[in-house]
Amino acid sequence: MGVQETIDEAGAERAKFREMKQGTAEDWAIIGGEYRAFAQGLPDRVLEHLKLLDGDFGGFPVDRLEHSLQTATRAHRDGRDEQYVVMALLHDIGDTLGSYNHPEVAASIIKPFVSEEVHWICQNHGAFQGYYYFHFLGMDQNARDKFRDNPHFEACREFCEKYDQAAFDPDYDSESLEFFEPMVRRVMAKPLASMYAKAMEEE
Repeated sequence: MGVQETIDEAGAERAKFREMKQGTAEDWAIIGGEYRAFAQGLPDRVLEHLKLLDGDFGGFPVDRLEHSLQTATRAHRDGRDEQYVVMALLHDIGDTLGSYNHPEVAASIIKPFVSEEVHWICQNHGAFQGYYYFHFLGMDQNARDKFRDNPHFEACREFCEKYDQAAFDPDYDSESLEFFEPMVRRVMAKPLASMYAKAMEEE
């Protein structure tokens, strides 16, 4: 393979293999360097994706971005820590690409950066939120009861009761997305647990 074929359009070097099993340490040094730079941009991508919720009402009294900001603002003003507030901000970010499983999408994004409890709240808030409306749609209002024995049941119930279901007030004075941006960056600065965390370490 010629030199020109291993340089991308931006002039950066690329690995030479055509199948992963052909890869060399040199190939993976290139990829690892690119990965570290790309991963550091995660907060930017998350914040930009969150903006897609702006103007998307879906029939609700406020748009999905305002709902997210209002949920996070309520949690912040109630003294919750930054992991929790960032989870509250991002809990519905999956609405755009996970119309049938948005809690799991959001939970996957935050999982490397938050505690087990905060992740569990995000992953399961859909069933708990359903307590307030599932019965109007012919669904089981008590779907959350299947989690009764989970140690995080009460924490998730409280999240929905105090912050999520309450965050549809058009007159509420929410903080701006810019207010929460530093929190997102701090929480996502370094993964607490990830199978790829080692790859983030500089040689």
